[in-house]
Amino acid sequence: MEEPRIRLGKDDVWLELARTGTDSWQITAEWSSCLTADFSADLSATEVVDFVARMLSHLRAPSGGRFSAVVTPGRNNPLTLKGEPVGDGFALFVRLTPNGDDDVCHLQMEIDPIATLELRETFSALHTALVV
Repeated sequence: MEEPRIRLGKDDVWLELARTGTDSWQITAEWSSCLTADFSADLSATEVVDFVARMLSHLRAPSGGRFSAVVTPGRNNPLTLKGEPVGDGFALFVRLTPNGDDDVCHLQMEIDPIATLELRETFSALHTALVV
């Protein structure tokens, strides 16, 4: 059985969060083949389920405003997603921090707008894969 994963974005700019073991996840991002981030993160299933649930809460009843969700609170947060409303979807601003909450070692990038329905379906599929 394939491990749970989520991929956001298109061919040239994308982010992927994929489980590689019980409490091990791989976070990969690419920006136009010029900049790549690929690192492991120790995350519990509960942390990822909570993150996905927070994302879904923003996407199920969008207020029309921006939002932010972190994969886990605290110093060792490897991933933050901020959503900015654009048309019928959201542009996502990604902040990756491979070595904890350290302003010296992070990657920020923008993923072009994705329709709200597509985002809801993508996060719902990950949520289902994690809670089954």
